[in-house]
Amino acid sequence: MHADRSSTTRFSVPVDAALRSAGWQPGRWDIKQAEYWADALRSHASPAGHRHAVFPAAVEAWAEFGGLRIRSSGPGRQLAPAALHLDPLHGLHMARTLGDLGRALGTEVCPLGEEPDTRALLAIDAEGRVYTLDHTGDWYLGPTIDAALTALLSGIEPPRLTAG
Repeated sequence: MHADRSSTTRFSVPVDAALRSAGWQPGRWDIKQAEYWADALRSHASPAGHRHAVFPAAVEAWAEFGGLRIRSSGPGRQLAPAALHLDPLHGLHMARTLGDLGRALGTEVCPLGEEPDTRALLAIDAEGRVYTLDHTGDWYLGPTIDAALTALLSGIEPPRLTAG
């Protein structure tokens, strides 16, 4: 990236503004908090013995965006922009659900946060792809955390994951 470029090349102007008003800035990196979440998830087992997978893509997403409560102003493109709370402990008790999704996708899946208005769970896989899970199904938000944040904060309707 060149120094003379605008600071909004990574995200669109409205998405960048929503992230910055939530406390994000380029270079944000709280690895201590990310490691705390990794330890909390790794040490948790469901009553049936289901455990969370923790992997670098999740830890990196938590280090950069973890803890943020993000709201986008303005109308969304297809849906209202989502409110987000990027705290993986929202998915602490979802180890079985995330394990099942990971098996269906042929990867591992870890919690990322939630959409507080709908209680939808945000999740990330080992390749860095992001999903949302709610009472209506599982949805693909994009190949990266950046794409997912853009989709959620811009109100772009995500495609539904289909079995098989």
